[in-house]
Amino acid sequence: MGNHFERYAEVAEILARHGFGSLLAKLGLGRIHLGSGPWLPDDLSNPERLRRALEELGPTFIKLGQVLSTRPDILPPDYLGALSKLQSGAPEVPAEIITSLIEQELGGTTKELFKTFSTTPLASASIGQAHAATLHDGTAVVIKVRRPGVVAQVQEDLEILQNLAHQAARNWTALADYNLEAIAAEFSATLRAELDYLQEGRNAERFARNFANDPSIHIPRIFWSTTTSRVLTIERIFGLKIDDVEVLAMPDLERTRLADLAAKAAVKMIFEDGFFHADPHPGNLFVESTSRIALIDFGMVGEIDNELQGHLGKLLLAFSVDDPDHIARALLELSINRPTADRGRLRQDILRFMRLYQGRPLGQIEISPLVTQMLALLRNHHLQLPSEIAMLTKMIFMTEGLGARLNPSFNLGTVVKPYARRLALARATPRTLFHNLSQMGLDVADLGANLPEKLRKLLDLLDDGVEVHLRSEELVPLVTRAERIGNRLVAGVIIAAFVRGIGELTAADQGRLKAWQNTLVTGGAGAVTVLGGYLAWTARRSGGGKR
Repeated sequence: MGNHFERYAEVAEILARHGFGSLLAKLGLGRIHLGSGPWLPDDLSNPERLRRALEELGPTFIKLGQVLSTRPDILPPDYLGALSKLQSGAPEVPAEIITSLIEQELGGTTKELFKTFSTTPLASASIGQAHAATLHDGTAVVIKVRRPGVVAQVQEDLEILQNLAHQAARNWTALADYNLEAIAAEFSATLRAELDYLQEGRNAERFARNFANDPSIHIPRIFWSTTTSRVLTIERIFGLKIDDVEVLAMPDLERTRLADLAAKAAVKMIFEDGFFHADPHPGNLFVESTSRIALIDFGMVGEIDNELQGHLGKLLLAFSVDDPDHIARALLELSINRPTADRGRLRQDILRFMRLYQGRPLGQIEISPLVTQMLALLRNHHLQLPSEIAMLTKMIFMTEGLGARLNPSFNLGTVVKPYARRLALARATPRTLFHNLSQMGLDVADLGANLPEKLRKLLDLLDDGVEVHLRSEELVPLVTRAERIGNRLVAGVIIAAFVRGIGELTAADQGRLKAWQNTLVTGGAGAVTVLGGYLAWTARRSGGGKR
């Protein structure tokens, strides 16, 4: 336990005092002497005890609990609810310490650097403290200052968490299917990024570029001349928090408009950008007018990379052919752990899940219950999703919950459906379709030895360098099918990742096309699977179909 023995002892004592003494041996803390202290009342639930223990353990453990509150693939609902209430507030850092830190970082006094600077904090959290200020040109800004000593404390706790995860993975057989060490490492990387205000500034500017042509979303400006890794200067947002009583008292039409603005911004992040705000709680959204919302706090973000898009696309295609076996396989490939799964039972559970939503338009489905049921299914089979999907889930929950609070009849599905259709039609080109289809092959063995005649014609065209042209009306059946898939998929997220992927192919040279053709003919790649399956499906649907 090295130089961290005192902190290990403190962790053990707090866990024991909150009723988790039986876990200490599994965490490798069983031999540490425990101090005495008051015990919590017996009538508290275990989730509530865990929440209180994490709050007492401090910033790193609070952040861990907040992240775990977004992981319904790991924890049951009662724990998710308790951990979602974790507060990251902290005592105020004295003004003289804050001003000293600013002066050390920026090389001047607050009077030299700013026209005005308020020593009374706007907010004080576990990582940083925020103060109002104005620049010399009169621009109102917020100065975020990282708390002194927080980096050393977080680094120590992250090292301890990594060791506890290692011990639990060895000693706790019930968690054998979860890669605890990978979860701890992933959490460490996320929290270290939050400590770096330069990264938060870059995140804000990326959102600003993504929404540059959308006047309904305001992303505050970063002032780099007074920003470092420890101090962030960002444009101050004036307005009402989106769940403020004054906003909730607005006429129905205005609240409905605001709910739609927030939802469309979230959908754009997923569908178009693949880069999303991972903590869009009401405190981070401000109403500047009934036609404009401002977004703040860009420390926690999520991104969907090409590899993850490929896995999601494979799952999408599996749903499109209504094959529980392929869906089970795709879920296993999507999960970041590899448990010894009972595929037969998984297939039966998937069938039951699909029947719940079969034939129902996406616009008539409440997204959050759908997501909850899907993730409960994954948790029951010990399948763990990538963190990006977990963060997307949190975003979906928050967006739909906020929309429902503003507008009781709000349904996120009605926002997702037309957006997905419009983007699919606008972005679908032959090359992009081929690229995504090649990413989503099911299994070459399912095609057998005989490829559809359409595929052979397509390969000839590709070999000759001839571009195939499709009309938008020919894509309507595919898009309609994609919408039906959304009825059975997690919060439209899978659709979103697929649609975003449609627009990201660059032209391949003839050598690559020739290599791809050879791969298809020999039956060794996923491309043959999906193209063959897709063309076979269109042939069945159209009785021969069109090119």
